[in-house]
Amino acid sequence: MDTPVPDLRVRDVVPGYAGMHPLVAELVLPEGASMSVMSTLETSRELIRHSYYRYEFATVAVTHCLLALEEVLAQRLGDEDADLPELIGRAAGAGLVSAYLAGELGRAVRVRERIARGAATSGTVNPVRAVDLVRAVFDTIAVLLRPADGAAQASGEEDPRERLTLLWEEHRRAAFPESFRGVAVDGADLIMLDSDVAGLVERELERGLDGDGLARLWAGIGDLDRAVPLLDEEYCAAYFARLRTAAHLAAARHVPPAA
Repeated sequence: MDTPVPDLRVRDVVPGYAGMHPLVAELVLPEGASMSVMSTLETSRELIRHSYYRYEFATVAVTHCLLALEEVLAQRLGDEDADLPELIGRAAGAGLVSAYLAGELGRAVRVRERIARGAATSGTVNPVRAVDLVRAVFDTIAVLLRPADGAAQASGEEDPRERLTLLWEEHRRAAFPESFRGVAVDGADLIMLDSDVAGLVERELERGLDGDGLARLWAGIGDLDRAVPLLDEEYCAAYFARLRTAAHLAAARHVPPAA
C-alpha cells in the first residue's frame, strides 16, 4: 500500500502529521447531541486532521459541520424550513448564541456560499482557520444543547469571565495574519495594536488592570472599533474582531453595574 504524501501547503502549519492532533484536540464532541450530529462533527474534525495530506479537507470540514449546526438550530427554534443564515440570525437575536459565535458562524456560511457560486475554491480555508470556524460550530451546538438550568443557561449566556478566558485562549492560539504585518489601518499599526491589547487582556485575567492599564485598554478598544470595520480580508477581520470582543469583556469588568 502506498504511504500518503503530505500536502506541501501544510508545511507551514505543523512540522509533521503528529502536530495535527493537538491542533484539533479541543474540538470535543458536545454532550447530548444526536448520532447524526455527532457523526457530522466527528467527520469534520477528522477532515481537518487529515488535511495534512489533502489541504482542501480543511475547507470541506467547515462546510460539512454546518449540516450539524443546521439540524440543531432547526430543532431548537422549531423551524425546519428556514435557511441557515436566518436560523443563525434568530438564535443571535434571541440571545441563544453570543455575537462572537454568530459572527464566526456567518463567516463559515459565507465560505460555503462562495464555493457554491464558484467564487472560491475548496482550498480557500487553511487548517488553522478551519479549526476556528469548526470550533464555533462545536461551541454553538454545546450551548444550544445545554440544559436550561438557571437564567444564564436558559439564555445561552456564558459567565463573563469564562467567556473572556475562552476568547483569550482562542486568540492566543491563532496565528497573526501574516500579510498584514507592517500594515496600519486608520493610523493604527495592526501588529502593535494586537500586541498591546492582547497584553492588557492577559494582565486583566492574571492580576487585574490598574487605572493606567485600563485607560490604555480603552484606547486600544477605540483603535479596534475604528479598524475592524475597514478590514476586508476575512481571516484578518475575524482575528481582530475576536480581540476586540475580548478587550470589551476585559474592560466591562471595571464598569459598575447599573443601579
